[in-house]
Amino acid sequence: MGYPRLRSGSLFGSKPAKKGQLLHFGCECGSSISQQLYERVMADMTRRRFLGGLSLMVGAYAGMVPSLVSAQSSSKDSPSRPLLLTHLRLFDGSGKAPVSDINVLIEGNKIKALLSPTEKVPDAHIIDCGGKLVMPGLIDVHWHSMLASINQLRALTSDVGYIYITAAQEAQQTLMRGFTSVRDAGGPSFSLKAAIDDGTIDGPRIFPSGAMISQTAGHGDFRFIGDLPRNADSTLSLAERAGISMIADGEALVLRRVREQLLQGASQIKMLVGGGVASLYDPLDTVQFTEAELKASVAAASDWNTYVMAHVYTSRGIQRAIRCGVKCIEHGQLTDEATVRMMQAEDVWWSLQPFLQDEDSNTYANEEQRLAQKEVSEGTVRAYELADKHAVKTGWGTDILFSAGKTATQGKQLAKLTRFYDPLTVLAQGTQKNGELLALSGDRNPYKGAALGQISVGAYADLIVADGDPTVNLDFIASPEKNFYLIMKNGVIYKNQL
Repeated sequence: MGYPRLRSGSLFGSKPAKKGQLLHFGCECGSSISQQLYERVMADMTRRRFLGGLSLMVGAYAGMVPSLVSAQSSSKDSPSRPLLLTHLRLFDGSGKAPVSDINVLIEGNKIKALLSPTEKVPDAHIIDCGGKLVMPGLIDVHWHSMLASINQLRALTSDVGYIYITAAQEAQQTLMRGFTSVRDAGGPSFSLKAAIDDGTIDGPRIFPSGAMISQTAGHGDFRFIGDLPRNADSTLSLAERAGISMIADGEALVLRRVREQLLQGASQIKMLVGGGVASLYDPLDTVQFTEAELKASVAAASDWNTYVMAHVYTSRGIQRAIRCGVKCIEHGQLTDEATVRMMQAEDVWWSLQPFLQDEDSNTYANEEQRLAQKEVSEGTVRAYELADKHAVKTGWGTDILFSAGKTATQGKQLAKLTRFYDPLTVLAQGTQKNGELLALSGDRNPYKGAALGQISVGAYADLIVADGDPTVNLDFIASPEKNFYLIMKNGVIYKNQL
């Protein structure tokens, strides 16, 4: 295998080869210089190195982010006795109106039973909810754990350590907004997920996609024009080195890039099948990846018993994705009714976001991006109407990207869906329905031991005690710091103001 020349003081910390010299180890069959660079970058981002530095970071940043440290210490105090929630109104995630004649029994990390108020539980620790609402933890199925709270320039140029520090802080804040699970729609979130799962830091459950797979000139091609042309001796771009996106042209390279994400623990694969707003080179009307390339990605994911989600807005792109076996359409605001009927007939999920170009939208300095954003916004209302009319299985997410000031609006962006649906339907979409979408990962579901997004016997004990009435409105979700009195994930209480 041929290794590239490396400069002294590079990201990889390697000594330079002599001028004109390449280091060789065996044959070069089935490999490339780009692949070796990718492997070295990912090795530099391993969980061991990240977690080793992160424990120091938590201490160093204690004064700046006190809640990060205090929440972490509480996460180690899982109750040893059964926990009984009493005097409550229960919204179970199904979309039905809350009921009051019920108690919730929690043992370990799961819901053990739903009991009548007269039933006694010996040795249980009782929490009186004071008549407040008990509901499942919220789920965002289009979240960028690594990219939401950092601007695009910093994401593409900063040291990897900086990106992880900001992502760790944002993960804790995401949990404090009541979001106990997220589907990560692209970015190097594998180490962040591992640190959350083993209790090093606090945050939501993460269903990681890994790097977004893009064609050349696609939505994930963040290179500068001066970086062209790419050839066998070209290095990876900044975005590729960070694990944000990977460029793949041709079936063979698509297979490799998809399998690399699966190797690292991707629960599903994110393919970029059409133009976008956040990128500069690909107009919204473009269709990306040939059918052969898309079928290769679906085959690789299917072989690992999971699925492909596709970023795409237009009817032509959506239809191509569905023909190739894609199971979830991300966005799709520029589609037509015939294509929506096709989604319903093929049992494809539609992951929609309230892109309304309002005060909560991602902000763009480029005029072309703002015009594209306006076009998508105008299609959003029609998209929700068509999804409802044809009973397409619909998930909800925010897709907050490169916008630190917008992450706090996460719950508010769910609440604004009451423009299209009644409040109970919206809350069901942000809980049980989104939990059903997460389960589409099948054997690659990292939390497949129990259901998410619902309060039912055997489900994970992810729940919120809130001051609000979802039969009237969801305004209370927009202000979690004021209206969420208790937040629990996996049977562990992270916030308790009861």
